[in-house]
Amino acid sequence: MQHEISHQSVPTTFAPLRNQVFRSIWISTQISSMGWLVQTVAISWLMVTISASDLMVALVQAASTLPAFFLSIIAGAIADNFSRRGVMFAGQCLIALASITLTISVGVGFVHPWLILGLGFVAGCGFALNDPAWHASVGDILEKRDIPAAVTLMSVGYNIVRSIGPALGGVILAFFGPLAAFALAALSDLAPPIAVWRTKWHVRSSPLPRERMTTAIHDGVRFTALSSEIRAAIARAALFGMASISILALLPLVVRDKLASGPIVYGILLAGFGMGAFVAGMGNGYLRRIISQNALMAFASIACAACCISLALTSSPIVAAIFMAIGGTGWLITWTGTDVWVQLASPRWVVGRTLSIYYALTYGGIAAGSWIWGTIAQNYSLTSALVGAAGALMVVAAVGIVLPVRPWEETDQDSSDFRAPKLALDLKPRSGPIVARMEYSILDKDIDAFLGSMRVKRHAFSRAGARSWTLQRNLHTPSLWTETFRTPTWMDFLRLHHRLTIADKEVTQHLFALHAGEESPRTLLSIERTTDATRSRAQPFTVFSRPPR
Repeated sequence: MQHEISHQSVPTTFAPLRNQVFRSIWISTQISSMGWLVQTVAISWLMVTISASDLMVALVQAASTLPAFFLSIIAGAIADNFSRRGVMFAGQCLIALASITLTISVGVGFVHPWLILGLGFVAGCGFALNDPAWHASVGDILEKRDIPAAVTLMSVGYNIVRSIGPALGGVILAFFGPLAAFALAALSDLAPPIAVWRTKWHVRSSPLPRERMTTAIHDGVRFTALSSEIRAAIARAALFGMASISILALLPLVVRDKLASGPIVYGILLAGFGMGAFVAGMGNGYLRRIISQNALMAFASIACAACCISLALTSSPIVAAIFMAIGGTGWLITWTGTDVWVQLASPRWVVGRTLSIYYALTYGGIAAGSWIWGTIAQNYSLTSALVGAAGALMVVAAVGIVLPVRPWEETDQDSSDFRAPKLALDLKPRSGPIVARMEYSILDKDIDAFLGSMRVKRHAFSRAGARSWTLQRNLHTPSLWTETFRTPTWMDFLRLHHRLTIADKEVTQHLFALHAGEESPRTLLSIERTTDATRSRAQPFTVFSRPPR
């Protein structure tokens, strides 16, 4: 980890900026975000002027978010298996390439709705590569205690420029035309790849070889599916994204049809949205101390619902701007909460993949919401779409009762040390399947505690890669219990134990304390062998080893 200056006497929200690597990339990201927001205003308004379809206007938001739904899981596996710095650089170059191409196209006079959506899709592919790698790198660059502040800063930074960028984009669009806006965006998109190229940070390397992509994706999906905390975060974020994107996706139509205004008002309303998010970000730490995270996220959904209702009913730009700020507040609180929630619930070995799955389903919800609300606006009315979105947001607020948020401080996902056991044979990495057995002697009075700890261990080992986990009780000697699980190969067995966290190992130690035998339980490792002579390979073997410490 890189820690240059003590965080003492530094406000918690700004503590990550004391780290030079984080600061450099963070600043360059804000420069790029400024250009992206200017470009977004120009693209949205350009689409309004060249297309008569309300759906095409709403799909501007979907074009840049849809790639994350398809590519993020692959990008997360790449981020966990390759250099996250390199993945970030590749994604940022792709974003810059899309912006430069759009600038050239507008400059030569070749503008078409599908070209705009296509280049937005290319830029979205860049975001799909960059975002999981960048967010996963925060835990490599900073201490764990600074992750919530870093995630908040990343959201606050974006919303600082959101409060300026759209208004600037409206002014540039009104006085200089779209070409100037696109050129500014193309130049600003060069800042992040330059910053990443010039900075380096230490990442603890794994002693194991790189995973195959298919295996990495499978393990990431498996871990996410078995993690109740991450599943809850993804479900709530996807539902919120589907409902709340109506604010941004339909805003150009609100400005054109309800407010009868132009790009400057559009930029001002987006600036109000960003200013509300900025204020929420600055007070986010204080709010977390006085309000539970569950209640805070419910209030955030209600705030966005109020914004939708206001946009549906008002014809005043001032009223719309005020409620856009309220909507921006709810937007930042929700996304910051779910992002930190996923980060702190994920061990370092899989954080890129869990974040990528989170982004994939979240952006999928956003893309679906853009299409849904755009379709309703086109086939029924703009007011119907906004009122429907407000109702959906109220449902999202109530979902917290079913899918509550765990406090961030409760999760400890630091990996523990592991030493591979000594074996009687020299196994190849792909040798297997491997069967592991461990026997316990448990007194009757300790059975309930033993079974409770075993449920926790089964969950932890299954998330890390154990297959076919079972627990058997000996019918002849009822005090004897046998835990059994399999891994496809010897390398998968090693990966499993490298993935276990300190908290997971503490469960094993608790089971050892319940063991009534004179010696500690021993792990018995075996390799399965087929009885088919045509497929027979290595001789079967069994080896005892002390449990890893």
